[in-house]
Amino acid sequence: MQYKPIELTDAQIQQFQEDGFLILENLLPDGLPERLIDRMGRLFYGEFETGIYPDEWYWRPGLSLPDVTREICNAWKCDLTIASLVLSSEIGRLTATLAGWEGARIGQDSMWMKPPLASAIAMHQDGAYIDYLTPPQMMTCWIALNNATAADGTLVYARGSHKWDLVDVEGEFHAPTKDYRWAMLQAAEKAGVDEPELVVVEVPAGGCAFHHGRTWHGLCKTTRTEGVFHSIGLHTIPSNAQFHPTNKAGYIYGRYKRVNDVTMDESFFPVLWTQNGYRSPFLSNYCNDALSNSPVVSSVY
Repeated sequence: MQYKPIELTDAQIQQFQEDGFLILENLLPDGLPERLIDRMGRLFYGEFETGIYPDEWYWRPGLSLPDVTREICNAWKCDLTIASLVLSSEIGRLTATLAGWEGARIGQDSMWMKPPLASAIAMHQDGAYIDYLTPPQMMTCWIALNNATAADGTLVYARGSHKWDLVDVEGEFHAPTKDYRWAMLQAAEKAGVDEPELVVVEVPAGGCAFHHGRTWHGLCKTTRTEGVFHSIGLHTIPSNAQFHPTNKAGYIYGRYKRVNDVTMDESFFPVLWTQNGYRSPFLSNYCNDALSNSPVVSSVY
């Protein structure tokens, strides 16, 4: 089945504005989740199609604990099948529409694999980690590549939490030994919310959820005893985003900031979609667009 463009309704946009997230049961065309799962498995074993390593790589075979949730960031640089989704103009269009931006560029992707009984990922706000951007705004499209249920350790949101203060979560993140909700519960108390409403994202494979950069979310602990759960997080930022002139971008993303220049190089932060039709030119030759019915292009690799 070919991809059918999603036209967001006024009601869906209003729901996003109220809740801080929007869940859609169908995004990916048939067959794409399976292809992405195959490529993702290869990535964690160090098979990088383009020869470029990811920016972050958590979990190594034979070295890391077996029950740890695995993550790789910016796999679009390593694998062209992954890139065909991450760099899709549709991801830019949908996130920009929900956020009210004129356009969107990719900030980062996150590949997730959760083995049986995998640990949780602490609840957090993505926006707490992007003060190196101007404006400091982010949207996320999280996509389940397998059927997602609570037993799989799926995504969990705190409804309306994008209206709370922004809090930087210090300490445990990938395998918290305490309640994975602890930081969110503290933020809720500060916001005057006695009992935050948690929403578990349960969608079929290929379904997704969009969330605001200030929305509290995390991955709950996996309780099933077999099978691996795969998901992808696509983090976009405004197309006009720049590096903050004084706030440091850290040891990973700081490497992409040029001296005395706040411009974000499109080689590393390509523009996916804008209202005026602009899209980073190199993308048409880099990879196919998985959410487009256009013919497959020739890769640069």
